Amino acid sequence: MKEKIAQLKEQFNQRIDPIEHRDELERVKNEYIGRKGYVTQMLKEIALIPKEDRPKIGQLLNKTKQEIQHIISEKEKNFSKQVGKSKEIFDITIPGRNFGMGTVHPIELILRQTQEIFLGMGFRFVDGPEIELDYYNFEGLNIPKDHPARDDQDSFYINPEVLLRTQTSPMQVRTMEKQPAPVRIISTGKCYRRDSIDSTHTPMFHQIEGLAVDKDISLSDLKGVITEFCKQVFGKDRKVRFRPGYFPFVEPGAEVDVSCGLCNGKGCRSCGHTGWLEIMGAGMVHPNVLEMAGYDSEKLTGFAFGMGVERIAMLKYGINDIRLFFENDLRFLTQFK
Repeated sequence: MKEKIAQLKEQFNQRIDPIEHRDELERVKNEYIGRKGYVTQMLKEIALIPKEDRPKIGQLLNKTKQEIQHIISEKEKNFSKQVGKSKEIFDITIPGRNFGMGTVHPIELILRQTQEIFLGMGFRFVDGPEIELDYYNFEGLNIPKDHPARDDQDSFYINPEVLLRTQTSPMQVRTMEKQPAPVRIISTGKCYRRDSIDSTHTPMFHQIEGLAVDKDISLSDLKGVITEFCKQVFGKDRKVRFRPGYFPFVEPGAEVDVSCGLCNGKGCRSCGHTGWLEIMGAGMVHPNVLEMAGYDSEKLTGFAFGMGVERIAMLKYGINDIRLFFENDLRFLTQFK
C-alpha cells in the first residue's frame, strides 16, 4: 500500500507540472481527489489491509491528500494572478449586441383597452377565481343541471361541484350577492372549455364580461354602451347590429355584430359575404338570475354582455388563426407596439 501511495504522488507531480490552463487543472483535481478520484478509492481499500497497518496507512494517505490539495491550491492562485496581470483587449469593430424593446401581447392590449373604455363609462373592474363552483358557473345563471345549454360548454370538472370556469359570467352572481344595486362591473380573465384546437378554438381562452343593474335600465342602455365600445375599439365608421339570440341568463338576448372593416359592409370572403362579423352575446339580465342573487326583479333590471378577447383581437388586427396568440413566435408578437 505504501508503494502504491508513493506511485500516486509521483504520477500526480508529473501530471500537475505541465498544466497551463484552469480547465486542465480542474480535471486533474477531480481525477485525484474528487468523489471518485484515486485518493478516495484508496481510502476505501484501507478496510482490506491488516488492522495493525491501517492507522499508519490512513495517516500517510491523508497526508498525501493534503499535499495534493496544497499543490492544486497554489496552482489556482498562480492562475488568478496571471489573469489579474493580463490586459484584456477589446475589438471595437465587433458589432454591438441588439437588446430589442419588448412588446405587449395583443391579448393584453385588448384587455387594457377594454378596461379603459368601460372604466370611462362608470364601470369598475372585478376579478374572480378560475376554479369555480358549479353553482356560480351554471345554476346561479339560470342553467340548472341537465340543461341543454351545458352541452355547449363542455367543461373540465375537478369533482361534480367544482370545475374550471367556462365563462367569466360567475362574477355577475358573486358581485350581486355581495352588494346591493346599483351595480356596474366588468370582469376579464381566462376560461376553459374542452374544445379541440383549430384556427378558431383553444381549450383556454380569455373573456370579457359586463353587468349593469339598477332601476329603469333598458335595452337602449345596453345598445348605447355596446355601440360606444365597438366604435372605440374598431373605429367610429363601423356600424353595429343587434339580432335576436338565445342565452339562458338573459331575456331578451342578442347577438352583436360589427360591420366588416375589409369590405365596409359590402360583403367579402372574410365576413362570409354578409358584411357583418359577430363579436359578442348580450341581453337583459333574466329575472331568475336577479332573484337567485337576492335582487327584486320587480324593481330592478339590468343588462349583461360577454365577448371573447381572442375574437376581438382577431377582428381588430386581421388575424386568421387563434393559435398564433399562444405559439410565442416573435415574428408575430413584435408586430404589436
